[in-house]
Amino acid sequence: MSLVVYLAALVFGVTSVLLFRRPRTAMRNPLTLSTCAAIVLGALVFVCAAPATLATVNELTGVPNFGAPLTYGMLSAYSCAVLVLLINWRGGSRERVRRMVLRSMAAYGLLVVAIVVLFALADADTERLTDLDTYYAGTPFMREMILLYLLGHSAAMLVMCAVCVKWGREVGGPLRTGLRLILLGALLDVVGFQLTKYAAIVARWTGHDLDFLSTTVAPPMASLAALLCSAGFVLPRLLPPVVAHWRGLGDYRRLDPLWSLVQSVSTAPKPPTVWWQLPQARLQWREVSIHDALLALAPYFDHRVRERVRDTALHAGRSAHEARLAAEAAMLADAARRAAAREEPPETGGTYRLHATEVSGPSGLVELAQALVRPPVRAAAPDGAAAPSMNRTHG
Repeated sequence: MSLVVYLAALVFGVTSVLLFRRPRTAMRNPLTLSTCAAIVLGALVFVCAAPATLATVNELTGVPNFGAPLTYGMLSAYSCAVLVLLINWRGGSRERVRRMVLRSMAAYGLLVVAIVVLFALADADTERLTDLDTYYAGTPFMREMILLYLLGHSAAMLVMCAVCVKWGREVGGPLRTGLRLILLGALLDVVGFQLTKYAAIVARWTGHDLDFLSTTVAPPMASLAALLCSAGFVLPRLLPPVVAHWRGLGDYRRLDPLWSLVQSVSTAPKPPTVWWQLPQARLQWREVSIHDALLALAPYFDHRVRERVRDTALHAGRSAHEARLAAEAAMLADAARRAAAREEPPETGGTYRLHATEVSGPSGLVELAQALVRPPVRAAAPDGAAAPSMNRTHG
């Protein structure tokens, strides 16, 4: 059981590291900070709840069951951190957010103090590592301590469910997906962890034995619920950059035909040769290098090639945009050939802006690159020969 709990704590820890990868930025962002705090506290709850940890804490302190108020206090702190995260996530005026955060921290701070005081007043000399909740369900002060930590956690989870249901109707995209995961985790916590704990405790009060609900069913349900909630909190923060890097990798690869054509004339600085460079950074370097090469090839643009290919493409039924891309790809391939052969620039040279230079981002360059590998549109060249194929590279 300890191994499973430690694995859950490890997943939480890795998640917090991913969110806190830029400490200076994270410390200035209340949302990131509260997300990391909630996840770290969730990991600590699992660490403290492991029987091996409980036994070690009890032995080090010399107090039987000292690990119980430690775990319950940590769980209460986690419940508070979840509410604080929801408050920061929801947003609003700074004063309102600050006021609600302070109220939540004050309420759960008093709850932690009450847990410690009740444990100090109780008579709990028999060490219980896995069934303390049911074993001491009828013991004065321990009974109240157990109920208090459960009620405090239940309040946080029910508030979380209500907020997720209400807010989920107002948002979309990754945020809605995250809210649904959080709602699923919170419901699983309420049903799989809290209700089973309550049922086992009430069974003890009525003279029945349903301890397996508390010792066997509740722990894995709590682990799964916490992991779902953690995924829900993290997904809206990590998914957008992951999707951006995935798209960047796709655009980087789709630029290969264009880069193969113009890389010999680019004078932009070479990118750093490191294997771990992120796709977005690689794409940015390639964009800069291609734009530099396009400037170098501009004097070699033959507008007669462009106009003939454009007219041919229009007559072939292509749209105006497709015809323009096909014409520019043919003109660029011809310019690269002329530059590689060290020919003189054509007399028809002049100022012309490629579509790829009129749009922001890599989309224009990607369209130009894909136009280079489409079946070429051939038109008569100025000297009567066929215009160069668009998918032919120089050299």
